[in-house]
Amino acid sequence: MAKTPLILISPSIEKRGVEFHDLSVSLSVKYENAILQAGGIPVIVPVSTERVTLAETLRRVDGVLLTGGDDINPDLYAKNLSGAIRKTVEATPDGGARDLRELVLIDEVFRQGKPLLAICRGHQLLNIALGGGLIADIRRQRPGSLDHQRLDKSGELVHEVALTRGSLLSKITGERTFGVNSSHHQAVVEPAEPLTATAHSSDGIVEAMELKPDEARRSPFLLSVQFHPERLTEKFAAHRAIFRRFIQACNRKSKK
Repeated sequence: MAKTPLILISPSIEKRGVEFHDLSVSLSVKYENAILQAGGIPVIVPVSTERVTLAETLRRVDGVLLTGGDDINPDLYAKNLSGAIRKTVEATPDGGARDLRELVLIDEVFRQGKPLLAICRGHQLLNIALGGGLIADIRRQRPGSLDHQRLDKSGELVHEVALTRGSLLSKITGERTFGVNSSHHQAVVEPAEPLTATAHSSDGIVEAMELKPDEARRSPFLLSVQFHPERLTEKFAAHRAIFRRFIQACNRKSKK
């Protein structure tokens, strides 16, 4: 009987949880549903920053999904950010523990050769982990850009992205352009050296990244996207296909 791949998912951290108003983990059920629908079993990352714990957890699963959430500590990518821009940043309420935990996970993903799907914040953190930077506030730093903070339409298509011919995302979706949702105020400036941008919005924002062909040995599957496909899987086949292809890669990994 084939083994169902286990997918490690990174949760957000909330200042007040439901039960005792403690610092708590939080995860939209959309992520878990997308993984389940595609044939995987979701598992939540433990709230630890210890490499030995995270490395052992990763060894027991078949792939990693990095999710959206709060902003990343700007000291990790732009220590000289102006006060006005810094005020727009809403970092995690755990003193940066989530940032550190996920940076360790990314490092272990490459060290252990596991498939990775990174979404929104995860897309941005991946770029930072590999030496890249961010636009901390699109409206202030890229005036004239599209409105990328369409939280009112998180489950709808709000703009199109153009895909690079022959890219993984183009092959997965079968498209050269397709519609996405948009709920972010930060973005990747330029892809870090091992990565290449494979989707852009009309204002030039990097909407997807993959490994360059000569860097493919780093991971059996790597795709990062700025949009939220987990919120679109029920309506749109192209977004379901992203998770199916990810789980297929994880399934091959689980059989080794």
